[in-house]
Amino acid sequence: MIGFLIRKTFYDLWDNLFRIALVNLGFIASFAIPAILPSVIHVTALSISILAIGILWCCIYLSAAALSLKSISDYGTFGFRDFFRNLKAGWLYGLCMGIVIFLIVVIITQIIPFYLGMNSLVGLFLAAVIFWALVVCILSFQFFFAIRARLDTKLVKIFKKCFIIFFDNPGLSIFSILHNIVLLVVSGLLAFLIPGPAGILLFLDEALRLRLLKYDWLEANPEPEVPGQRRRTRRRSIPWDAILIDEREKTGTRTLKSFIFPWKD
Repeated sequence: MIGFLIRKTFYDLWDNLFRIALVNLGFIASFAIPAILPSVIHVTALSISILAIGILWCCIYLSAAALSLKSISDYGTFGFRDFFRNLKAGWLYGLCMGIVIFLIVVIITQIIPFYLGMNSLVGLFLAAVIFWALVVCILSFQFFFAIRARLDTKLVKIFKKCFIIFFDNPGLSIFSILHNIVLLVVSGLLAFLIPGPAGILLFLDEALRLRLLKYDWLEANPEPEVPGQRRRTRRRSIPWDAILIDEREKTGTRTLKSFIFPWKD
């Protein structure tokens, strides 16, 4: 499943290179607000306000981008009108994720150092507990926008499903965040135009979309009521080759020539 996920994401990114670059360009322009403006404004309160507003706007932008990129994952496309419509549909969720990111930053920069500064076993224990809880949250919340785009529009349910996806698929979650770190490094070499934040959002949506096929299969093939080990064994032996037959047919395979000269195929 992982191999096909990487291949499909790459194909979809390549086929929509211009749209991905435009979305990333919009994000770069948005990120300039919190990254540059506060440093040139010497009024502290105004500078902090612009920083906060800029971060929240970036999250709202990412929310709209995730809703738009969903269509690419579904073998479709999107236009400017779709993106602006998704801004209206996704602003609240982007705002909430912006607040969550702010809280995470506060925990990392203020709360954990505070407990470590206590120089005691209690402080060390509390810092460790908060740190690992934060790791779980980060691994879970990476799918926030994809879950909003595909599964639910109620905030409480979105956060709940973030944790469900993580605890039921820890391997995929860890792989996804490591994969996206690599994408960020590669993006830095390409001025964040490709694959950039849009490429990361596309990968996460592709990952969630394919992973949901597992639950469709489990629902269509209910296991017998045999306690304990039987259930875990069944869930670990998902027949991905059979589940992904239709997806592989739709995605197809390509040669290097078809990537560079698609019109010659």
